[in-house]
Amino acid sequence: MVNADAFEKLRGIEAHLRSRIRGQDHFLPRVAASLIRGEMGLASPDRPRGSYLFVGPTGTGKTEVALCFSDYLFGRGQVHRFDLSEYQNQSSVEKMIGADRTDRGLLGRALSGAERGTLLFDEIEKAHPLVLDLFLQMLDAARITLATGETKSLSGYYLVFTSNVGAAEAMRMERSSFASIETAVLRRVSQNLRPELVGRMDEKLVFARLTPDVQREICALMVAREVARLGRSGFDLDVTREAMEFLLREGFDRYLGARPLRHAVESHLQDAVVRSLFATGTGCGTVTLDSSSRRLVIVARGEHSDVHSHNRVA
Repeated sequence: MVNADAFEKLRGIEAHLRSRIRGQDHFLPRVAASLIRGEMGLASPDRPRGSYLFVGPTGTGKTEVALCFSDYLFGRGQVHRFDLSEYQNQSSVEKMIGADRTDRGLLGRALSGAERGTLLFDEIEKAHPLVLDLFLQMLDAARITLATGETKSLSGYYLVFTSNVGAAEAMRMERSSFASIETAVLRRVSQNLRPELVGRMDEKLVFARLTPDVQREICALMVAREVARLGRSGFDLDVTREAMEFLLREGFDRYLGARPLRHAVESHLQDAVVRSLFATGTGCGTVTLDSSSRRLVIVARGEHSDVHSHNRVA
């Protein structure tokens, strides 16, 4: 049974997910409920604490959800990520669990020294069938036997698998209801992934494509995060609304979701700091759009009144 402080923290997990994840409100309560069951010890000790298949268009937050709940529950650095596009041939099993009695493999090394955390396996549809056999063992019995002979328990871990299967259908069905899109994507999943594998996962969650309004919200979150990070390095910034609109235009991509947006926010704000350092030696002030050069610049505070208040760093 969890103590009172841990119980109160679990009460806040759905609110935390909603504060970080945009455009996916339809399944966040399910994720939160599953995590609460896992952390309260209600899940079977013979299974992982929770297992999830995240499917849908690229750039919609599949990896971000895993990072978000893991940071909240365990602190930063407790997500062990495997890109399954690198596990497409028969030797991939050795890469994962070791080649001989002296080799634990990448998975064994990730599991060493920690009894709790998250294992994130991206693009499961690309993995070799023998690697999928390992996942069956992990999901069914919450354990994995390494080439060294060691058996590692996964009962303290959350297992997250992502896939882009069905993403093309989701993007084509632009005028369909989300319920119809969800049905089509899950049908495609059942056709492309092994049913005995999918059937062992606790939650199969379809991510919605990001609308322009949702991308605007995500842009504001990313700007606030990057401004805070730069602030910790000594660069105290405000961001104007026109600078925000510029970043949104530069990063918006209907098909790739929020991934190009993050790059646009980080690169343009960092470039503005560099230009300011070269010009004035400070790198601090108000970030705005220079209309003549069509790039972000930093001006002294008070020279521009149109500041996006949510992005002020104290």
